Amino acid sequence: MTPPDPRSSGLEAGVSLEPDPLLEALDASRSGPAVVAVGGGHGLAQALAAAGRYAGSIHAVVTVADDGGSSGRLAPELGILPPGDIRQCLLALTPDDSPWKRLFDYRFTESDVAGHSLGNLMIAALAAIEGSFEEGLRQAERMLRPIGSVVPAAGQRLLLEAVVDGSPIAGQVAIAQSRGQITELAVQPAEVEASPRAVEALLEADQILLGPGSLYTSIMAVLVVPGIAEAINESGAKVVYVCNLMTQDGETLGMDGADHLDALIGLTGMRPPNAIVANTTAIATEPPLAAVLADEDTIATYGVDVIGADLVDPTAIWPRHDAARLGGVLARLA
Repeated sequence: MTPPDPRSSGLEAGVSLEPDPLLEALDASRSGPAVVAVGGGHGLAQALAAAGRYAGSIHAVVTVADDGGSSGRLAPELGILPPGDIRQCLLALTPDDSPWKRLFDYRFTESDVAGHSLGNLMIAALAAIEGSFEEGLRQAERMLRPIGSVVPAAGQRLLLEAVVDGSPIAGQVAIAQSRGQITELAVQPAEVEASPRAVEALLEADQILLGPGSLYTSIMAVLVVPGIAEAINESGAKVVYVCNLMTQDGETLGMDGADHLDALIGLTGMRPPNAIVANTTAIATEPPLAAVLADEDTIATYGVDVIGADLVDPTAIWPRHDAARLGGVLARLA
């Protein structure tokens, strides 16, 4: 499986997008640390909602290896980057309700477009109208007026590859659904380079957030893009890993906080984070799922601090982080 040539859709690996004066003015009106959140999916959206409570500027560096759902249908057919995680980040960074936000969040349930988010279709349409995905994303940001910027980790769609229990598995969805120990993780094509905007944001950050979210297929799917881990290692930012509340079936079963940390460092070459933020409140789980516990003594051997707090959203039907509580902890660490 080889991702399409990015030139077919106006994408160039490593294209640098010039800053938008309007969005720069919005950022300039905020005070606080420069925060970069890394990952994808709902977890990254929660991190962005938390960061929005204290950050002066926010960049979301998003995986471009998603091959499931609406993104998995649109990206290969249209030759664009997977729009789903990018759309979720845009919505998380758009605090005020508006007709545009409601449109980007709408999902069809019937007919030929069942399962598609209108926001994904709009991003795809804007990319076609503007001639490139980057320009389409710029226009989406101008429509939504987010309090930060969304930066794809690379300028082309990538294929995530892993070795699980000794067997090679290709594709983000297939890896997420596999059960076993993941010992290798990489993206194809191997010669891809990280987006210059992503590298610049990481180098200039005061705080870099990893997680919450799928450890291998969201967070590490960004970190294994050549140039990303290197930029984090070179950055003077404080790196914070936000532990998931519970393990993920098919990806992190049986793993505690130290196991997550060991995989994060061992498979990406990234330096150990300065701190791990872990939930201390009991949550209800059903086997084989379990709460992710962070043992301070074990994690201390990595030179990493454990920050424990009640992070659970009491209003959520399924366990998830509370943006206000998580934001309070991250603000103190920043």
